[in-house]
Amino acid sequence: MVNDSKGCDNRNHTRIRVLTYLMFFMFAMTSDAVGVIIPELISQFGLSMSQASAFHYMPMIFIAISGLFLGFLADKIGRKLTILLGLLLFALACFMFALGESFYYFLLLLALVGLAIGVFKTGALGLIGDISTSSKQHSSTMNTVEGFFGVGAMIGPAIVSYLLISGVSWKYLYFGAGCFCLVLCWLAYRADYPQIKRSSTDAINLASTFKMMKNPYALGFSLAIGLYVATEVAIYVWMPTLLQSYQGDYTTLAAYALSIFFTLRAGGRFLGGWVLDRFPWQQVMFWFSFAISACYLGSMIYGIEAAVVLLPLSGLFMSMMYPTLNSKGISCFPVDQHGSVAGVILFFTAVSAAVGPLLMGLAGDIFGHVKYGFYLATGFAILLCLLSGFNLVKDPSRHVLTFDAH
Repeated sequence: MVNDSKGCDNRNHTRIRVLTYLMFFMFAMTSDAVGVIIPELISQFGLSMSQASAFHYMPMIFIAISGLFLGFLADKIGRKLTILLGLLLFALACFMFALGESFYYFLLLLALVGLAIGVFKTGALGLIGDISTSSKQHSSTMNTVEGFFGVGAMIGPAIVSYLLISGVSWKYLYFGAGCFCLVLCWLAYRADYPQIKRSSTDAINLASTFKMMKNPYALGFSLAIGLYVATEVAIYVWMPTLLQSYQGDYTTLAAYALSIFFTLRAGGRFLGGWVLDRFPWQQVMFWFSFAISACYLGSMIYGIEAAVVLLPLSGLFMSMMYPTLNSKGISCFPVDQHGSVAGVILFFTAVSAAVGPLLMGLAGDIFGHVKYGFYLATGFAILLCLLSGFNLVKDPSRHVLTFDAH
């Protein structure tokens, strides 16, 4: 009977993992395609770079709002209902893209998309804690989840590129994502979720989320993730614009630079569990952040000829940064608080993802070229490396990263 029960739990956990992988895959298809859509928007609506960047930062702003103000729902009403609410809202917003042609109408729908993502993503992140038995397993699962995100990030831009080449509107990407989301709703409804074990009798509400924002571990990991995200989104939002007019010896490489970046990022994440089993995560974070900053510095010092190679290559070193930092930040807290802390970290993640490209766009508009925005992103990469060095030397979270989910 015990073996049957364990077998049933393992099957349920496998289904939940697959559901989580597919949710992140779908999310990435839409969010990481904006780098390909933005040049089309600039042409279609006559926008400046900073105006067009709203297509990226609008959903990110509302992901941040949703994560901060609604993240506790995953702990309050349960993972299942939270995920279903988020997925249904996401599907509705995607289908509504077919009903309008105004740039500001699209921005309104992207706000709804952001709210939906913030809801179902915190529920999904809470689920990962429910089915993980240690901090190391949590990090390994998170890297695999983000690996599927990386695959979606490759497929989304490829779909948009194919649609544009075929003379079809990029809006069909959102229609397809809406259909896929309905399938996920059915899977989420049918899945069996593990029971959340409460570690305290404290009320789960918005006040408890704001209290968590004062926690040094939540803030420390949020700062690291914020710097990483500002460095990463610079690639998929503005690299296509940076390389758009490139006429050097590596034009083929420039044409596929974004796809190469996403491929290296996704492949590295699937190897994340193997790497983290063999090396301390603190060392991995430092050396990978060092390599990222070296790629950016090389690109800025040696110009666009070097950027064609180095910026896509940075995807390999970025691969394990976000999922590992996110996992370690969440793992500092009891499982029944994972939804809330995931919301807090998601808030800072999304704010950084919104503000970083906006500041880069403004720098490009002010100085007349997008490369000046990449000077700013290079600064973010260097700060991340310095923070990773501090974590390697001091290891401030070593006493709390010992959670046992069961």
